[in-house]
Amino acid sequence: MKPTGDDVAGLIARSSPAIRRRDAETLTALMQEITGREPAVWGTIIGFGAVHYRYPTGTEGDSPVLGFAPRTAATTIYLFDGIDEHADVLSALGPHFTGVGCLYIKDLEQVDFDVLRAILERSLAWVEAGGSEQVQLTVTA
Repeated sequence: MKPTGDDVAGLIARSSPAIRRRDAETLTALMQEITGREPAVWGTIIGFGAVHYRYPTGTEGDSPVLGFAPRTAATTIYLFDGIDEHADVLSALGPHFTGVGCLYIKDLEQVDFDVLRAILERSLAWVEAGGSEQVQLTVTA
């Protein structure tokens, strides 16, 4: 995956319903603050920074350091370190559901923003530390 060069504001403006646009603007500001990186469109994802990943199997590629997608059903937040790494704080987050490496939030105003910030900061630190035995990470931007 690579940045497409598309306009971040345009992607947000095309997001539906309106709550996704509102949440996308909030998450863009938060992730930009946390990462110190500018947002870029990666397909349908708004990503910050870039990391090259490599699994022991030899599978490798590129991804944002932190990113999210304003999907119709919920905003999807991608966590490279996986959901299990945040099990200790997820119960305090508020309404959400999860996948293996995704956190889904329907309304950002209903979650504890400090808990969300802590999750994002912890995930960023894990990526910047180089990952784990399961995945080697090299931050490239």
